[in-house]
Amino acid sequence: MSLKIYHNPRCSKSRNTLEIIRNAGLEPKIVRYLDEAPSAAEILDLAGKLGGSVADLLRRGESEFKNAPDLPDLDDDAALAAWVAAHPKVLERPIVVDTASGKAVMGRPPENVHQLLS
Repeated sequence: MSLKIYHNPRCSKSRNTLEIIRNAGLEPKIVRYLDEAPSAAEILDLAGKLGGSVADLLRRGESEFKNAPDLPDLDDDAALAAWVAAHPKVLERPIVVDTASGKAVMGRPPENVHQLLS
């Protein structure tokens, strides 16, 4: 099994999700998405793997989202993915992807990652 986690080490949910993965004996590829923002294509891919839209990946409480003068239509996945790529702070976290199966889960709550581990 090969896992990738879109991780923010300052986030307790992200740290807890990473801990669950490591306690299962796995070391995922860690993408510190604030330092290395995913591309618009990656964001579209993540939304698809999670079975939702790009709008479902937004942290709507972030000031960067609430005060965004350039926020595209939330129903336009392509435009929104490009916007999120330029504003990675609004990306929900953590997102864990099983790169072998193409399945993904949102680590909210962190225990969701068990869906990939079983």
